[in-house]
Amino acid sequence: MATGNINVSVENIFPLIKKFLYSDHEIFLRELISNATDATLKLKHLTSIGETNVTYGNPTIEVKIDKEKKQLHIIDQGLGMTAEEVEKYINQVAFSGAEEFLEKYKDSAKDSGIIGHFGLGFYSAFMVADKVEIITKSYKDEPAAHWVCDGSPTYTLEAHDKTERGTEIILHIGDDDAEFLEENRISELLVKYNKFMPVSIKFGTKTETLPKPEGAKEEDPAPTQEVDNIINNPTPAWTKQPTDLKDEDYKGFYRELYPMQFEEPLFNIHLNVDYPFNLTGILYFPKLGQDMNIQKDKIQLYQNQVFVTDNVEGIVPEFLTMLRGVIDSPDIPLNVSRSYLQADGAVKKISSYITRKVADKLNSIFKNDREDFEKKWNDIKVVIEYGMLSEDKFYEKADKFTLYPTVDDTYFTFEELQEKIKDSQTDKDGKLIVLYASNKDEQHSYITTAKDKGYEVLLLDSPIVSHLIQKLETTKENISFVRVDGDHIDNLIKKDEETISKLSDEEKETLKTDLEKVIPTDKYTVQLEAMDSGASPFIITQPEFMRRMKEMQQTGGGGMNMFGNMPEMYNLIVNTNHELIGEIFNSKTDKKKERLIKQSLDLARLSQNLLKGEELTSFIKRSYEMIK
Repeated sequence: MATGNINVSVENIFPLIKKFLYSDHEIFLRELISNATDATLKLKHLTSIGETNVTYGNPTIEVKIDKEKKQLHIIDQGLGMTAEEVEKYINQVAFSGAEEFLEKYKDSAKDSGIIGHFGLGFYSAFMVADKVEIITKSYKDEPAAHWVCDGSPTYTLEAHDKTERGTEIILHIGDDDAEFLEENRISELLVKYNKFMPVSIKFGTKTETLPKPEGAKEEDPAPTQEVDNIINNPTPAWTKQPTDLKDEDYKGFYRELYPMQFEEPLFNIHLNVDYPFNLTGILYFPKLGQDMNIQKDKIQLYQNQVFVTDNVEGIVPEFLTMLRGVIDSPDIPLNVSRSYLQADGAVKKISSYITRKVADKLNSIFKNDREDFEKKWNDIKVVIEYGMLSEDKFYEKADKFTLYPTVDDTYFTFEELQEKIKDSQTDKDGKLIVLYASNKDEQHSYITTAKDKGYEVLLLDSPIVSHLIQKLETTKENISFVRVDGDHIDNLIKKDEETISKLSDEEKETLKTDLEKVIPTDKYTVQLEAMDSGASPFIITQPEFMRRMKEMQQTGGGGMNMFGNMPEMYNLIVNTNHELIGEIFNSKTDKKKERLIKQSLDLARLSQNLLKGEELTSFIKRSYEMIK
């Protein structure tokens, strides 16, 4: 039996790097800056544990463009490399120096912030460069080294006269990637990927205005000076302890994350855990309104302050992707597929932790300042309702602080609501009936009728209310939600009032026949009911089940498509005690009877926003004729 080592051919590796290693060429800058950060933080750690007596100082990473020579420079003041280390870490493709360092110093390096895990990161430079140079001087007392490679299997490595500690990488940018010689493009990438790197990054200079000297005249210009342009914040808010931050610090960081967002966030949640995984971050609740899609992809994911993505689906529970902020975890791999993330055990634990933390924060705000919580309810309810639908563990916690507002702007928890209506809103079987409106203006007449009878009417107007109601009816016992213009409200009305009809049974049959001659029975089911004479003569309701299924199908109900092709059906409740119904019944001519029925039906349709187009035009014309 033969044994041996499998050798990776560099000649074959380069085409793979150029085409497949990363989806975007721009990622090369993130990788090289990250390696420079590693080198700097390694030196910081060695000096902190007394492994070396060199002075750490206040190092920076500098990025420079030489457009004339078509060169991009990344320069650090980290621990550098000897020629031997260049051979080991650069020429042996995919050997991760950061991982070896962490293994060697695993006990003391735990909190040093070294990024690691990059492996082939350096070779991403060849995605944009025809030739790459490394000029490096180790913190050890050894000569500097100069490595050059043009993307072929051959390279040169020789001594160099560099005297300052650190590494300079020079990329000779290819013609196809000339965009990376533009200051605006590099600045854009540095802000995108390295805005919060833990080592200061210098890119060019900027003009700074100085205070005017004493005795200067008002019209004299203020003096200026050129200073280094540091593009990053090495110590962003999420890297600090919550006890060290004030409310203004959180708001300031929000403005730093979203400079074009002018509205302040409603509140924030600071994430900080080191067991069983490492995770820090700050999540913000913005004013969300009713749109569930426009808000997504605002959370930024970092790995040790290196930007990874703003598509956090699979890491953050889907209902929280409408929030904003930052999540940073070294336990999340950088370059893997979404399916891998969703199957990863650590990622699942992170998702569960974030869900629990958000629920606990909301419950705390509710308990400590309910009045403020109620004021913010309309701006956060979509997230909470979506969470109740999609996450059972969140539902269990949210049930305690979820609010149910009435049309009169009174807020109940579900427990409070049950207590409020238990004696007045039950049907003949003893089931609790929760009345709600989805639009105060469109359902105003129905709301008024219900309130006149002493019923509480909730205002549930979020885009996913049908799904939420279905969930509540499944998880709560002996309760039913009925929209205020739905057909099931009849159960309450009939129970509430035993009104005697002015018409006999025989007269009712005659009236129903007259009505069905005019009213399209393929759309309306005519029901004669004896109600108070002050109630409307014609009331249109929609079968609760049918309406709810259609709403769920429109908002992604899944499996509800069968209801999409079904015709619209409505109930037409005719109040036999209304004066107008008596006039219809007693009309001497069929023409007058038809005109009164049509006009009454159209008025009822108008109140439900069902009268449109040609039918609306015809109704307006008929109304003017009747006025004349």
